[in-house]
Amino acid sequence: MGKIKQSKDTTGLRGVRAGNTAICTVGVEGVGLLYRGYSIEDLASKSTFEEVTYLLLNGELPTKKQLDEWKQKLKEGRYLPETIKEILDKFPTDAHPMDVLRTGVSALGLIEPEEEGDTGFNAAVRILGILPSILGYWYLKSQGKEVPLDSDEETFAGYVMHMITGRKPTDLERQMMNVSLILYAEHEFNASTFTARVCASTLSDFHSCITAAIGTLKGPLHGGANEKAYYLISSFNDPEEAIKGIKEKLAKKEKIMGFGHAVYAERDPRNAIIKEWARKLSEEKGDMKLYEISEAIEKTMWEEKRLFANLDFYSATAYHMAGIETRMFTPIFVLSRSSGWAAHIIEQRQNNKLIRPLANYVGPEERPYVPIEERGE
Repeated sequence: MGKIKQSKDTTGLRGVRAGNTAICTVGVEGVGLLYRGYSIEDLASKSTFEEVTYLLLNGELPTKKQLDEWKQKLKEGRYLPETIKEILDKFPTDAHPMDVLRTGVSALGLIEPEEEGDTGFNAAVRILGILPSILGYWYLKSQGKEVPLDSDEETFAGYVMHMITGRKPTDLERQMMNVSLILYAEHEFNASTFTARVCASTLSDFHSCITAAIGTLKGPLHGGANEKAYYLISSFNDPEEAIKGIKEKLAKKEKIMGFGHAVYAERDPRNAIIKEWARKLSEEKGDMKLYEISEAIEKTMWEEKRLFANLDFYSATAYHMAGIETRMFTPIFVLSRSSGWAAHIIEQRQNNKLIRPLANYVGPEERPYVPIEERGE
């Protein structure tokens, strides 16, 4: 039998265009990021997370009236049913918060199944609204703290901060969270988004698609880089020690989390934005230690390896200075990226085709079956 022909190696789908989208484009000219045609720089400096979620799901920025109605829908979506509370009460206090979010969304799909004929829009609004409530209820209650489900925070960012810290945020903390949520909201066909689209392509329900995406984001090669970046940064006492330590790690060929990117060639446009907020918060708290260590690591990584910092790196310092516990870093990613996942699920449904790629087979060629009595001892 002739040798089986192998197609060009596309392992990991790197460089493969796996579908069409009008939602986001990443890596424009090696550096850019656009949501529905708007630059991430403009959105982060001029917009709110509520506006961005409306943009992602509707295709256009809202009018004043549309935005007011949208904010109200998101606030109504905060409501946590008693059944969900009872389920969350049964979770271990040391559970992984990503597991809590994943199971919470799955449970919501049982209690409030997607309505017949819904494009996914109503389910998306409900999930976006309830995710901070699910996370905050379990997290604060597991620590014996009061859960502010009656929070009067008007903004999504403010509500997130209130639910994951148990206290009212400062104006600067609220502003930082708003920008952070915008920066993490969407990123084209990343692993979790592609997972959501694959699930949607089977015509599965909306909650299953989001649950699958959360499970994918939990993986350390996708989410969690900001947590690991914090552990790295906080392991050093000062910039000098950091420079020495990073060089030693590089000499041992250790991976430094928070640097480089699979899509951007020159820089991550989100890095400079979150870096500025990390600086502002450090100054507000009167503690520049982590920020200065972060800068030293960033400079060393560029000089030694020509690797640039990505969004996750300075997010670690920004979140820590806002009083957010480290294990909450990746769950915040979920609260934000759910808007992008939702937009992609809806888009997939609008022009659906089952996603079923081929594989590069690297196993043995066809061979005859050998009866068990002829295989030896």
